[in-house]
Amino acid sequence: QVQLVDSGGGLVQAGGSLRLSCAASRRTLSSSAMGWLRQAPGKEREFVAAISWSGSSTYYEDSVKGRFTISRDNAKNTVYLQMNSLKPKDTALYYCAAARNTLALMDLNGDYWGQGTQVTVSS
Repeated sequence: QVQLVDSGGGLVQAGGSLRLSCAASRRTLSSSAMGWLRQAPGKEREFVAAISWSGSSTYYEDSVKGRFTISRDNAKNTVYLQMNSLKPKDTALYYCAAARNTLALMDLNGDYWGQGTQVTVSS
């Protein structure tokens, strides 16, 4: 069974940075699209970023463009989300997900999910 383990969340002041990591338990995920989604208290889960299996294509939600960068290291079976210039509205539980393609992730449809890592941005 595939497992995704999210890490790297924490408490940071506005304007600060965090780097999230998602480690997969099986190398076969190197052929999967990977992404990050988030859910703030009282709100629905939303798409944040996705990356194709090769890493050649990336997609971002409009509010994080220019601030967040998604990347992957298939040799380590790990995907990252570098978050810079964080804002209080970025506060949420961030989930890593794997899917057959990036479109599925943008539709919030993942085949596998991490347990989530909390990001809290103070003003």
